[in-house]
Amino acid sequence: EADGGAGRPALLQRGRLVPKIQVDGELFSITFELEEEAGEEQANKGEKGTPPKRADAAAVLRAYTDGLPLVPLDGGGFAPLPVDWLSRFGDRVADLLAARQADGTIAKAAVPTLAELCDSLDLPRPPSFEKLAPLVRGFEVIPPAALPEDLRAELRPYQRRGIDWLSFLRDAGLGAILADDMGLGKTLQALAAVRGRTLVVCPRSVVFNWAAEISRFRPGLRYSIYHGPKRALDPGADVTLTTYAILRLDTEVLAKEKWDAVVLDEAQAIKTPDSQVARASYELSAEFRLALSGTPVENRLEELWSLFHFTNRGLLGGQREFSSRYSKPISEGEPGAAERLRRKIRPFVLRRMKGEVAPELPPRVDSVLYCDLDDEERKVYDAVRAATRTEVLAKLAEGGSVLAALEALLRLRQASCHPGLVPGQSAATSSKVERLVESLEDAAADGHKALVFSQWTSFLDLIEPHLREAGVAFTRLDGSTRDRGGVVGAFQDAKGPPVMLVSLKAGGTGLNLTAADHVFLMDPWWNPAVEDQAADRAHRIGQDKPVMVYRLVSKDTVEERILLLQERKRSLAGAALGEADRALSLTRDDLMDLLA
Repeated sequence: EADGGAGRPALLQRGRLVPKIQVDGELFSITFELEEEAGEEQANKGEKGTPPKRADAAAVLRAYTDGLPLVPLDGGGFAPLPVDWLSRFGDRVADLLAARQADGTIAKAAVPTLAELCDSLDLPRPPSFEKLAPLVRGFEVIPPAALPEDLRAELRPYQRRGIDWLSFLRDAGLGAILADDMGLGKTLQALAAVRGRTLVVCPRSVVFNWAAEISRFRPGLRYSIYHGPKRALDPGADVTLTTYAILRLDTEVLAKEKWDAVVLDEAQAIKTPDSQVARASYELSAEFRLALSGTPVENRLEELWSLFHFTNRGLLGGQREFSSRYSKPISEGEPGAAERLRRKIRPFVLRRMKGEVAPELPPRVDSVLYCDLDDEERKVYDAVRAATRTEVLAKLAEGGSVLAALEALLRLRQASCHPGLVPGQSAATSSKVERLVESLEDAAADGHKALVFSQWTSFLDLIEPHLREAGVAFTRLDGSTRDRGGVVGAFQDAKGPPVMLVSLKAGGTGLNLTAADHVFLMDPWWNPAVEDQAADRAHRIGQDKPVMVYRLVSKDTVEERILLLQERKRSLAGAALGEADRALSLTRDDLMDLLA
């Protein structure tokens, strides 16, 4: 009813809601005003000067998202939603409201979205858009950047384009995520693009690698390593190298500094937004923020939100908005949600795969080496499976998360590899270790070098005596290794040992181990990104031989089901980065499949 009667306000107002948008530079505001029908205007002639009724833009968008036909008006009553207008422009308006800062301005990274809306509504574009226009027009129109005079590198064409892109964003005051496939030279591109006083935060295992790359590619830069009990910042250093652990401990010290650039290497370290290290990274002050990661999304799309909150704060709004607008719809397969996200982040993420830009790189061949458990191993495995299934069901029944329940699978995975890894069990060897040693003997005899990866250092301990017995020389890299550079250098030397045992945590990121052309992955896990990182220690620029990657899998165990689950997991990163159609996360059913 338009007339509430007896002096009561009308419940449903006649007329239509019309968007009123104001753009003043980067200032953006929108309200929805009720335009009354002609008859209503005549009836209200005596009320000239009465302000029009309005609906809050956030309320309008919320009602539209929830599929409601009406929205409440300020001062009482309801009005029908302008559904046609919202179907055309609602997503962009929601993005802009999410990117609006406390002072009413739009985050710089969202200016292209604002310009796009202005074009659609015949409004003047924000003046700063012209400077950013190449980001929208396409990668190929970004102008070439001046290279540092001290750069000592023969750049591949894709690396040159990457440096141009990074330099463009740097000069525009925007951040970047360089997400090239592992082994394509992200460190080199970053070193060529940074200017002024730079902080590099990386895993401890690759600090020496950064130092070596600076000396090799930018000898004119002076670097300092901020680490150890007597650490002190060197104000004269061009590049300060530190670790994520030190960033977490010394947040206040590092956040007080005014950096020209901050680079996070292996930036998936900040993938959990509420973690101490992620919160510490958000506090760093810099003109240019760069995140390097070959795996920007490993499990959940919130990981991408965290990287953008570091590099281009405000572009994706708050965590809750991101979850409701992107994570949830994408995980539920909503058409268009993934494409909306890709379109929004495309100017600020650069991801090239080896097959696209480095066709000269020798092929990587993945194979599965199946192992049959013997009778004793099978008995241990079956007993552990029964106990694990009971424990997992109990965790889920108590309301525990799927990821928490996954931890209960640890013993089952260990039983698939070696009975000696299971508490209370002992065994001289295992079918998997025997298969590995046999393969390593053949590889070494043919002049190949091999990397052997395991998540557990205790498994590497069990492998060592069998290599000694077989006369296969080896070296080892794990969290306890002090001289990492020396160990890597010895293995890379042609006369060095043919085998390196590596813990995934210590050696899964940042290392160049191109002397190896065989990679053995001893214990598969559900997240394929972890295994890809390990394999890419060998399969990267500088490799001149085909790389053979072997996954050792025990037949009729949880490991076979993990391989199937890995294929499903690979679609998650693609939802945001354009490599697949929709994302799949682990579910309760996935977990029960693993225990079947």
